Amino acid sequence: MLLPAAALIFTGLLAAQPPAGQTGPGAPPRGRAMPPSPKAGVCPLPILPALPAYTDQTFFAKADVPHGKIEQANYKNYAGEDKRMHVYLPPDYVGNAGARYPVLYLNHGGGDDDSKWSSEDLRSGGYADGILDNLIAAGKAKPMIIVMPNTRGCATFDPSPIGTDDKCSQEYLKDIIPYVDSHYRTKASREYRALAGLSMGGMVVIHTGFQHLDTFSELYIYSSGHIGEATLKKFDDYYGAMLKDPTTNDKFRVPLYMAAGETDIALKNGQKDLALFDQYGLRNFWVLSSGGHEWANWRRYLYQTAQIMFPDCPAN
Repeated sequence: MLLPAAALIFTGLLAAQPPAGQTGPGAPPRGRAMPPSPKAGVCPLPILPALPAYTDQTFFAKADVPHGKIEQANYKNYAGEDKRMHVYLPPDYVGNAGARYPVLYLNHGGGDDDSKWSSEDLRSGGYADGILDNLIAAGKAKPMIIVMPNTRGCATFDPSPIGTDDKCSQEYLKDIIPYVDSHYRTKASREYRALAGLSMGGMVVIHTGFQHLDTFSELYIYSSGHIGEATLKKFDDYYGAMLKDPTTNDKFRVPLYMAAGETDIALKNGQKDLALFDQYGLRNFWVLSSGGHEWANWRRYLYQTAQIMFPDCPAN
């Protein structure tokens, strides 16, 4: 009797198994245990929403929805410099006086300043308030405060050893966060602070965020990564032990997010950083989009990530 092909394969596999107690090609290696399975994250893994189309402008266009407010705040930093930041307050901030809000700290790129993320310019602006107004109205993002500081002059590609804060990290810890928590109704704990940035602002995320996971619980990197092998090796030397520590994953309430365009000048830099994070088993989202190093992408990345920020799960 002819057997079906699947049956022939199955019977062939059975014939290849050695008798019980013997070794052979089909026997499991003696004394070798299965490796442990990776742990789930501290919060349920979110479903990453799709990016809008490259040419789509509707997701940040002014719509007939409640609108938030952009205001400017001025402060003097630890070095005695007069600094400014732009702050987005969600639509119900004024009317809901008893509410407190999570905070996204959103960093601009090199050569720009704190006004760019809220600028309404298709070539050089982020439309952050329009993006959040529309998402909040649709119930797709949590009402949140967005703080857009001026990190021009302090952002750097050169990492600092853990325990040695660079200028941007010092300003965040000594000035920006204390000012925001004392002047606005924030939820002032790490579970409600996210750090994001584009290009040079992505380096702020890497160098300030990884060193201060006791302050931030979510990191989002748009079109960024270390330039050159020397700076990446230095980052590995300084942070490798922390990245290798399995408890580091437990500090991320949302997996690390990295995104870049397929023609992005920062694509390979980001991929090299990603390879390092993968080497150490750091949980992450990687997004490759159309387009390059441009606002058409960074607006889309903000739209995507704002929808997964500040998950509803117990504090950790």
